[in-house]
Amino acid sequence: MRGIRKVLMLTLAALLLSACGAIGTGGGLFQASPAEQKLSGGVKSYEDGDYKASMEELQKALEMGLSNKNDQVRAHKYSAFIHCISAREKQCRDEFKKALEIDPAFDLKPAEAGHPVWGPVFRSVKAKPAK
Repeated sequence: MRGIRKVLMLTLAALLLSACGAIGTGGGLFQASPAEQKLSGGVKSYEDGDYKASMEELQKALEMGLSNKNDQVRAHKYSAFIHCISAREKQCRDEFKKALEIDPAFDLKPAEAGHPVWGPVFRSVKAKPAK
């Protein structure tokens, strides 16, 4: 009986470990939606400095329907960053407003909040009550 119990425990452990390895790798347990893939691509393009491609991917992700509110906020945040650094302050404000409409508690990370271009814009948008 002990031998069977040991085999069962080892088999269960192997199954659990193989399931953990599949998460996030397209192994079947978790696969990002097309909208989430666009969002990831948009953030990657932003980080690579390709703002045109980033904006296209972020907008496409939003159009495709990001189901997670945090993902929606993230897409609007990065869109705002791009508008701000491209001297499009109105569009930057609009994107921050959209993010705050989705999540009124949304705030920038300390490093983001200190940015000299979008930091002040975000603070002014956040300080104004929603209409």
